[in-house]
Amino acid sequence: MATEKRGTGQQPRLSVRDQTLETLRRRIISLQLPPGEPLSENELAQELGVSRTPVRESLILLREEGLVQVFPQIGSFVSLVDLGRVSEAQFVREAIECASLKDVVVDAAGLAGLREILHGQSVAEASGDVEEFFRLDEDFHRELLRLAGHESAWAAVNSAKAHLDRARRLSLLDARPIATLIQQHTAVVDALEANNLGDADSSLRLHLRGVFEDVQRIQQATPQLFSDGASARPSRRSVARLI
Repeated sequence: MATEKRGTGQQPRLSVRDQTLETLRRRIISLQLPPGEPLSENELAQELGVSRTPVRESLILLREEGLVQVFPQIGSFVSLVDLGRVSEAQFVREAIECASLKDVVVDAAGLAGLREILHGQSVAEASGDVEEFFRLDEDFHRELLRLAGHESAWAAVNSAKAHLDRARRLSLLDARPIATLIQQHTAVVDALEANNLGDADSSLRLHLRGVFEDVQRIQQATPQLFSDGASARPSRRSVARLI
């Protein structure tokens, strides 16, 4: 498995297990491995060019995170989207991001950086590049925390939102248009530039809570991707790839 380049090499090299874990987690969150997808240790090991051991260890860790389910005599599967976990993650994210707004330092450089991200999002939307938009969406929210002096809080947000990110990815595929998300981001920046903290807070909450309406629509269209709390036993068949 090829190791991604990491800056100038100052960071320690990831172990094979950690590389495998990072790759599988990224594929699950990005929906390359969609909800309900069967997971074969042998096939994954062959595809990633590693032994079965790091794959098995990674699946155990992903199971602890709730991203993988294991059914005896059947096998391992990518977990369905758990609405309870989505709600919990959204609560954490809204609490941290909205609380930090009061500390945002609005200067010319900060506003220019946010506007540059918004421009990049518009370019990604025009070209239909969902992956680039999602990356820039992450950059936007992290930049708000950085401007507030709370960038370290991003780690807490990021660790809580794996299930939320899958729901957000689904929403980009089949719910709110990306243009609407850019408009919501722009409303937050406009309010900050006008020094209107109340509008900035309202706009950010509206934006973050929109995922619930998105998920409701997606669940109605594709209920097989979501957990209903029942312990349904899946079959080892591959579900349709989403992207």
